[in-house]
Amino acid sequence: MRFALIAFLLLTLFAGCAEKQGDEYVIGFSQCTGDDEWRRAMLDGMQRELAFHNNTKLIFRDAHANSAVQVKQIEALLQSGIQLLIVSPNESDPLTPVIEKAYKKGIPVVVVDRRTSSPYYTAYVGGDNYQVGKTVGEYAATLLGGKGKMIEVTGLPRSSPASDRHRGLVDALATRPGIQRVATLNGQWEKDIAKKELRKALPHFPDLDLIFAQNEVMAMGAREVCNEIFPERKIRVIGVDGLPGQFGDIQMVYDGHITATALYPTGGEEAARVAMNILQKQPYQKENLLQTAIIDSSNVRMIKMQTDKMISQQNDIERQQARIDEQLEIYQTQRGLLYVMTGLFIVSIILGSVALYSLIENKKINKELNSKNTEILIQRNRIQDIAEKAQEATESKFRFFTNISHEFRTPLTLILAPVEELLRQKNESPAVKKNLSLVQKNARRLLWLVNQLMDFRKIESGKIRLQVAENDIVAFISELMLPFEQVAKKRRIDFRLITTLSRLNVWFDRDMMDKVLFNLLSNAFKFTADWGHIYIHITHSANEVIIQVQDNGSGLSEADMAGAFEMFYQGKNSIKGTGLGLPLSREFVELHQGTITADGKKGEGAIFTVTLPLGNAHFQPEDIADPAAGTIEKSVAWTDTTIEMPAQGEATERKDLPTVVLIEDNEDLLAFMTGLLQNQYEIITATDGKAGLDQCFDTVPDLVLCDVMLPGMDGLQITSTLKADMRTSHIPVILLTAKNTPEQQVEGMQARADMYMTKPFSPQFLQESMRSLLTNRQLLQSTQVGRNIGDTETGLSRLDKKFVNELRALIVSRLDDPTLTVESIGREMGLSRVQLFRKTKALLGGGTNDLILNLRLEKACTLLRNPDLTVAEIADQTGFTSQSYFSTVFKTRFGVSPKDWRLVKS
Repeated sequence: MRFALIAFLLLTLFAGCAEKQGDEYVIGFSQCTGDDEWRRAMLDGMQRELAFHNNTKLIFRDAHANSAVQVKQIEALLQSGIQLLIVSPNESDPLTPVIEKAYKKGIPVVVVDRRTSSPYYTAYVGGDNYQVGKTVGEYAATLLGGKGKMIEVTGLPRSSPASDRHRGLVDALATRPGIQRVATLNGQWEKDIAKKELRKALPHFPDLDLIFAQNEVMAMGAREVCNEIFPERKIRVIGVDGLPGQFGDIQMVYDGHITATALYPTGGEEAARVAMNILQKQPYQKENLLQTAIIDSSNVRMIKMQTDKMISQQNDIERQQARIDEQLEIYQTQRGLLYVMTGLFIVSIILGSVALYSLIENKKINKELNSKNTEILIQRNRIQDIAEKAQEATESKFRFFTNISHEFRTPLTLILAPVEELLRQKNESPAVKKNLSLVQKNARRLLWLVNQLMDFRKIESGKIRLQVAENDIVAFISELMLPFEQVAKKRRIDFRLITTLSRLNVWFDRDMMDKVLFNLLSNAFKFTADWGHIYIHITHSANEVIIQVQDNGSGLSEADMAGAFEMFYQGKNSIKGTGLGLPLSREFVELHQGTITADGKKGEGAIFTVTLPLGNAHFQPEDIADPAAGTIEKSVAWTDTTIEMPAQGEATERKDLPTVVLIEDNEDLLAFMTGLLQNQYEIITATDGKAGLDQCFDTVPDLVLCDVMLPGMDGLQITSTLKADMRTSHIPVILLTAKNTPEQQVEGMQARADMYMTKPFSPQFLQESMRSLLTNRQLLQSTQVGRNIGDTETGLSRLDKKFVNELRALIVSRLDDPTLTVESIGREMGLSRVQLFRKTKALLGGGTNDLILNLRLEKACTLLRNPDLTVAEIADQTGFTSQSYFSTVFKTRFGVSPKDWRLVKS
């Protein structure tokens, strides 16, 4: 707040420094002539006129006779926000488009001296160039006595002044045949170019009498060339412009350098005057032609005196204006300084108060900081002690981790060996062999995972070492593919090796590379859908072999590619795993001095590339395996078993059995549990969360058995969704999971699961738990049958109570409607007929029609206590189509007719 107040005061003070200015006019002026004197004279004239308008700003741009540069400068002026554009072009055609653009954009355009090739401009100011040429021709004829030879030096051919002056000269000489125009040279308005052309032409005309140059710089150049080539002759030279000043052609005539010059006003004052009339909405003429006259020895003295006086007065005006500007600047500076000093004085008072207050506060804060620093030092020392203890605990955990991994191998071996013996026996039943195969496969998988963990610890401790030998990589990979071919065939996956090599010897550790490639293939099969493809490519260059495992599965996101080889990394949508496979593979490949990379796009598959150098020069001597040591032990591999799940369509529908939706992504466990439960329940299976949830909504089962870790949607989300939906809130849910910590179990119960069962579980305990949940549900149903609307509190969830209350209220409100049906009730409650039936049966023990009939009979009993109502009226008010049908139903339910019931109760 203090700083906001200071800022407000400063803004208020400095706002007073600004005075309200009148409307300022911004004029852009673009000039493109090579004549410095002409350019300076035009600009001076324009500035003289604009000096009478102190609210006008002139932005001047000089293109120095380059039309392309002038176009760019005009484009920039148009973008700068000018209100009017004055253009003095050197050539007409190149400038026409940009002038038209400005005109059509709504910016007034005043063209000076040279016209454009189109009528799209606001006003034109310039001399009558045709009259200039004609006047010079008439003067030349008079000067030469009607007879003589002359040369014309013109400007740019595409320039309107050049063509108009030439045309006027030709028309003037047409009536004077004695004057011969022996040559017309193109001087391009430049002195040096005119001199170059004259040096070529003059030697051919030794009897030349006169040279007409279309501007003063070419006239001066003509005089210099004449003095060079014919120093003894006095060839007459006539120019055009009549510019004042020390270097103007009026001075040239006065000094006798040229014979005469045709007055061609620059139009600067006139252009500025027209521009201001346009901006101030005053009348103006579109065409403003300036008059011409010949300046020679007869009148040059008087004209020179007038122009010199005018220049002197202009200089005085400029000096006075500069002095006024200086005084104004001093005034503005002093006034601003006064405001600033006043503001600083106020700010210093405020800052002094703030400083005093801050000093007091800082003392308090410093005291608190010293106390906090003491506490922090104590806490830091404690944290260091805790960190040291945590490091010791971590090392202890890693040691335990390694030791228990070793301990796992013995019981796993004791499991695998007897199972293999039992599988070799031929007297076992198919069901027993099926279960034994499942045990064998998962025991092998567990052994493989334990080996992975032990390899990881060996790498961390630096105790693992290579045992490389020369092997045929093509044959090695072909052999490694064999266990996966059965899975590929079963899932219709195109699985093949693509290479042009029949054999390639590479030095590598068979055990390590077996684990690397096996892990890549396992991941490929895990993330590739049925009917997909998995290709292994083998290529080689001069010094390395390249192995690529390519699939068209779920692919990799950018985050997956960045973290794929990080320890314990798992993508958001990845299937469950340890997160050790790819980091371990990278370590093994890097031990071979090779590289492994991942590439792909989300939803477009993945490519893992392993590169190994050829030869064995990059290995240490101790890395080379001893051939006498025998073959290297092959790592344990596991693949899908041949256990087939019964197709869901093949199971016969058994309406008398409870329906159970079983959601489990492990196909072996899904098959085992289906076989375990299929005799007691009608089983519906799903292998991912989304499909399982859809099955629950479609079938409204009696019980849901769900794994927690599922692809797409986990079990906790499924449970929360089911319990929050009126259609399925009553269904018991059992969660099966390997997460067995108390926190994880609490999380499962918070999702409103009915039971949380950890793996491994007892099949018998699972069956008894399911039976118990369904029995309790049936007992709950029996307590709800026949209850009144308000008697539904016991045993039901809040959502189920709401459903029962809404259902009964809806039926009661329409009891007198004989057309009341289950379909119409379902539509009003947003449920299908099947969903409404199963929901009602699960909660109340009977169907919706039973509930309608019960409520009608309850109301009939209440109405029968009123002696004023007849049985027919009661039948009509309770929705029965006739009195006879009502009596039949009533007697079936209560054993007596409505009339007898009334007599008994009365």
